[in-house]
Amino acid sequence: MEKQALLYEGKAKKLYKTDEEGVLWVEYLNQATALNGVKKDQIQGKGELNNQITSEIFEKLKERGISSHFIKKLSKTEQLVEAVTIIPLEVVVRNIAAGSFSKRLDVPEGQPLKFPIIEFYYKEDRLDDPLINEDHILALEIATTEQIQEIKTITRQINQALIDLFKELSIKLVDFKVEFGLNQAGRILLADEISPDTCRLWDAETNDHLDKDIYRRDLGDIVPVYQEVLRRLEEI
Repeated sequence: MEKQALLYEGKAKKLYKTDEEGVLWVEYLNQATALNGVKKDQIQGKGELNNQITSEIFEKLKERGISSHFIKKLSKTEQLVEAVTIIPLEVVVRNIAAGSFSKRLDVPEGQPLKFPIIEFYYKEDRLDDPLINEDHILALEIATTEQIQEIKTITRQINQALIDLFKELSIKLVDFKVEFGLNQAGRILLADEISPDTCRLWDAETNDHLDKDIYRRDLGDIVPVYQEVLRRLEEI
């Protein structure tokens, strides 16, 4: 497999063409961002941790019958993925009140929710990724009714699989964000990454943060925290 031209560079990754049709080469970067890019820093070692954690989690989800664009890990910072057209939605699942949900609705952080809540955000940096509903998605022609329902079904499956996985690691899955894409056959696949960058994770015993809130809230160094998540994943 040969890495070819750079196709895209984002906040956390670079995507390259390869010599195989429909396969992309992903390189994870050391950049940390928060508040829609307002806060930004280079953190040595972050890229390899996110790549390795995402690779481990996508493999675990595959064992549960959940398909993604992930093909395989190439190195500590690189992986191969199936090329997809990203649906411009950030799909957020909330199991426990925290972050913007708590602020927006005045629900105490840490309060378990009666059932998992799915939220949609329009993936558009220029607009700061606004919260939208299903009618907005249809009106903007982001996805069809059938696609919305399929995304919600897959998202619920991902949520339960992650709850089960993190429970084995003595970690609470507070909330998380996922993205989806359409492959060349028009099939909806889980895409992007699942890591402490995209999940809110609390230690089951102490409620200590094991996620990017350490960076967002200036609570310390995220590298040892991400290393701890990877260590627990590798142990199982």
